[in-house]
Amino acid sequence: MVGVNEGEMTVNGKVGHKEWLALLKDVSDEGKLLQAVFSSPRRKDGTIARKATVRPVKLKSGLCYQFERFADNKAFHENVDANELADKLAAEMNSYKQALIQTTEADVQALANKKGELTLVVRAKAPDQAGGSAKAVPQEHNRDKRYVLPEGEPVPFLISLGVMTPEGKIFKAKYDKFRQINRFLEMVADIAPELPKDKPLHIVDFGCGKSYLTFALYHYLAIKLKLPVRIFGLDLKKDVIEACAKLAYELGWQDLTFAVGDISAFRERKSVDMVVTLHACDTATDAALLKGIEWGASVILSVPCCQHELFRQISQPVLQPLLKHGILKERFAALATDAIRANLLELAGYRAQLLEFIDLEHTPKNLLIRAVKDHGKPDMERLRAEYERFRDFLSATPFMEREIAKRD
Repeated sequence: MVGVNEGEMTVNGKVGHKEWLALLKDVSDEGKLLQAVFSSPRRKDGTIARKATVRPVKLKSGLCYQFERFADNKAFHENVDANELADKLAAEMNSYKQALIQTTEADVQALANKKGELTLVVRAKAPDQAGGSAKAVPQEHNRDKRYVLPEGEPVPFLISLGVMTPEGKIFKAKYDKFRQINRFLEMVADIAPELPKDKPLHIVDFGCGKSYLTFALYHYLAIKLKLPVRIFGLDLKKDVIEACAKLAYELGWQDLTFAVGDISAFRERKSVDMVVTLHACDTATDAALLKGIEWGASVILSVPCCQHELFRQISQPVLQPLLKHGILKERFAALATDAIRANLLELAGYRAQLLEFIDLEHTPKNLLIRAVKDHGKPDMERLRAEYERFRDFLSATPFMEREIAKRD
């Protein structure tokens, strides 16, 4: 396709329109395209999507290529026939400064200068990577298998929340939410064996908001796994809680209830098996974690939101080259806050993990703290010494530690 030996990388220099179009036609005609990604829009006025991705997909009508463009945190799709692909790829490149075209034979990077002239960087693939003369496999074949809630299978609560059509098709504007729900359920599936098995499960979701994930959690545990479960959602917004309670009633889910209330003042449960807190602001996340520890919950799942406490506290001359930049200090403080939370959970008798919740391109708040009650005997003395060195290095006095000290 590109005239290079396997594994070799070449810079072809500036190429003309005819040579560029010939390469694209070769990719299109032979069905070699695996994926193409266009990025760095030539205009920054919002008229061009920030990224465009092209993949082969198989529809009932046959093979075509799906252009997915991302703008305003939404994905827009357009399906193109194979005989139109080359011209469409060429036209797409007119809007971007760079593209990566991955084929069965090579990866081709195209770079455009201010005049629109193209330079190609090509890396041919070794035979074991290229797969000989194999054609690209349309990706939609296996996409559903990756999801706990597969696309194409109608789910009542997703239909009611406007994520899915009655036929099981996901609305384009809600596809990110659909992926988020499934990612969350994957994490729940991992810890399901840690939950008690000899009694009904009691779960509290602090700051449940519109409760997409609360409904998903109930559906997975009560409907799919058929476990006896009672879930209680708490939030400060009365109108949101009323809407959630109405939907739970319509679905006939009597063991999913909602109430208006504050995390720190919540006293309605003496024992809880699982605590969920998603995007609770600042120290509200800490308050929810403390509730989980107080109850001795088997599992705690938390996705923190904004974090301001440590930003005001951190003082360390060695880190001044980092801390003098506000945006870097903000991000560092957020990471340090979550590290402190994870370590305090470990000192409270939990195995704590920090996991990527959803892709960073969708939200910067993409970390999930997953804590499971540890019935082993970790080296608490070592853990505490490590934590205290880290805390003292930052000159921090974390809210969560202060509250634990009060209770002790």
